[in-house]
Amino acid sequence: MAVDFDSKAYLEKVDAWWRATNYLSAGMIFLKSNPLFSVTNTPLQADDVKVKPIGHWGTISGQTFLYAHANRLINKFDLNMFYIGGPGHGGQVMVTNSYLDGTYTENYPEITQDVEGMARLFKRFSFPGGIGSHMTAQTPGSLHEGGELGYSLSHATGAVLDNPDQIAFAVVGDGEAETGPSMTAWHSIKFLNPKNDGAVLPILDLNGFKISNPTIFSRMSDEEITKFFEGLGYSPRFIENDDIHDYMAYHELAAKVFDQAIEDIQAIQKAAREEGRYIDGEVAAWPVIIARLPKGWGGPTHNAAGEPIENSFRAHQVPLPLAQQKLDTLPEFEEWLNSYKPAELFNTDGSLKAEVAEMAPKGDKRMAANPVANGGRRRGEEPTDLALPNWKDFTNEVTADNRGTELSDGNRNMDMNVLSTYFAAVSKLNPTSFRIFGPDETMSNRLWEMFKITDRQWMEEVKEPNDQHEAHEGRILDAQLSEHQAEGWLEAYTLTGRVGVFASYESFLRVVDSMITQHFKWLRHASEQPWRNDYPSLNLISTSTAFQQDHNGYTHQDPGILTHLAEKKADFIRQYLPADGNTLLAVFGRAFTERHKINHIVASKQPRQQWFSVAEAEELATEGVKVIDWASTVAEGEDADIVFASAGVEPTIEVLAALHLINEAFPAVKMRYVNVVELHRLLNKNGKMNHERALSDDKFTALFGESGTPVMFGFHGFEDLIESIFYERQHLGAHVHGYREDGDITTTYDMRVYSELDRFHQAKEAANILADKGVINADEAKAFDEKMDAILAKHFDVTRNEGRDIEEFTDWKWTALNK
Repeated sequence: MAVDFDSKAYLEKVDAWWRATNYLSAGMIFLKSNPLFSVTNTPLQADDVKVKPIGHWGTISGQTFLYAHANRLINKFDLNMFYIGGPGHGGQVMVTNSYLDGTYTENYPEITQDVEGMARLFKRFSFPGGIGSHMTAQTPGSLHEGGELGYSLSHATGAVLDNPDQIAFAVVGDGEAETGPSMTAWHSIKFLNPKNDGAVLPILDLNGFKISNPTIFSRMSDEEITKFFEGLGYSPRFIENDDIHDYMAYHELAAKVFDQAIEDIQAIQKAAREEGRYIDGEVAAWPVIIARLPKGWGGPTHNAAGEPIENSFRAHQVPLPLAQQKLDTLPEFEEWLNSYKPAELFNTDGSLKAEVAEMAPKGDKRMAANPVANGGRRRGEEPTDLALPNWKDFTNEVTADNRGTELSDGNRNMDMNVLSTYFAAVSKLNPTSFRIFGPDETMSNRLWEMFKITDRQWMEEVKEPNDQHEAHEGRILDAQLSEHQAEGWLEAYTLTGRVGVFASYESFLRVVDSMITQHFKWLRHASEQPWRNDYPSLNLISTSTAFQQDHNGYTHQDPGILTHLAEKKADFIRQYLPADGNTLLAVFGRAFTERHKINHIVASKQPRQQWFSVAEAEELATEGVKVIDWASTVAEGEDADIVFASAGVEPTIEVLAALHLINEAFPAVKMRYVNVVELHRLLNKNGKMNHERALSDDKFTALFGESGTPVMFGFHGFEDLIESIFYERQHLGAHVHGYREDGDITTTYDMRVYSELDRFHQAKEAANILADKGVINADEAKAFDEKMDAILAKHFDVTRNEGRDIEEFTDWKWTALNK
């Protein structure tokens, strides 16, 4: 018998499902046992109530209303749809819905669909050792936590890229909508291609209040909101009712509005896929729904002082002062939960009544079971990895005869351009599962070869010849100047099982370091859930780095993302500092095969010397750290008078030049050079091995010598990071030259001199250390020191008067050491 999804009887089932989720959502804030007290006729006791109820009620009933209608849409239109919950602290929404549709129990068998299982569910919510109040990685169906507001729409968009049969049911909070990233993300429709991508159905959940203030959108009239969204290119439509307690009127209106929205989406996609529309500069007027659903809807109406709770900011968190030792409002709580008529919804054993359970979509159609929200594949299904070319096919030929020089083909000296040849080949092999993201910097960051095989995806009109590399189908998404958008798109693209790369100016990667932190937290939580599939790694490139920003100046100089990520759990973080093109290729050859990590790669885009052969680059990328024999006079593990080490492009150049100066002046000095590519191999927090890639103490000692051995370490980032690593390793010999928070618009080399990363300052310090140890003659060290000072004085004179760098830098090339 055909189901009439538009009938009053079916909408009453929608209402019953909504009431069931609201009952559970409210109950789990306060109760740890006896969840169906009125159905089982078991009066509530103090021990049933949590000692300290924690949670949020304000956005819940509005979101559960929307979720119930999303279920109806899936059933009526046979959709593949997933839920994005933007309003903060809305964890109950997906927990209760996944519990009722069976997905939660499938993933957590101890949370059975009976009274005992329901009690376990209630207790674990916002409870020590339990689950949080967000839609975390612990929650089936979630790929967006909402702990940091502003990204629901960006995540929804990234998830549907190259997923043409998926619809993101994206609920945007009206407090969230006031954030910069959210306001930016409304432009996402200018980048979605209805032919090849899925669709986003944004619902602005206008509940009226934030934590203690009204929201801006809620005080705008329908006419003002209509103009706002029409100006952005959307087709807005409203769900609202004068009587907020006439729930069936809301259901009837919502069903009509949602049906029309889905029909409009399908019409747009059909026009693009079958008729060729919306792929020539005409941006479709995608639907957006504005749902005025009061804060705390259906909950307690007033507090003891007579102040409103429902439809006010007071509903934001815990709406009643009920607690185990404070039971004055227990009657109000019981009245509130009984208003949902639980006897109509649940059997006495705690199971959901069959006529209500019929409302749930089946199998993978359940939003909590949609594979797109679990790494893009069903539980236990093997991932589809990238098809990768051999990175060695794109390398430079570096030998003993040309290392430490710039190659004759100038483009091959720009590491990012060398990398772009590899990316272009990866893109060709993976036409629907690999993308480049960025904030209008792909061209600036030298990924030039990508533009030879694809364009930027941009659905607005392309105006030749002024526009360049804009097209309506492309594998590059960087045409919006927003780090938040690019990172949000990449996160969701990755969480849905595909692979991308986000390249950013290094200093402005800090704009999204909190987003990266949230992604790290997601990975960590997800790794603890046996039912969660793993994800491709999130790939971030810091380029246009601090020591390359001589022309843009001090504002563009900040390598602090290295320190920020080094503070996270190292099992989920990989930070790479390849010193040349071959090593950069080798790093990505590895990074693209690793899963469930954040890969942060610091890469140069400016012409630089090339250092390492293919074999050396492979070992550096695989092992992460290596003694370089051609730059050492003693081998790994042997006693050295001094160890030189570097991590990063400019630090490697300067350290190698500094050790060369020492070797020329004092050829008897026993020295070893260590190149560090994978920073976290050095980490050993709290004096113990704390992650899978940490070097053993013996290996660390073999590289850097016993404690007290002087180590001149040239580092791309802030010096205290390396100092802390050596301190934790109980090695007291580190002398670090890195970024010292001092810069300007200046010459290329002067940027290094500002931070005393340059070879002359490093060589001066090395000579003084060696003299203090008695390794070299004090008078000879003093003469060497004066020579370095003279060169530095010349540097300052030439740069300040002539605006150029000195020949001691510009003409220098590597030559073999005296051994």
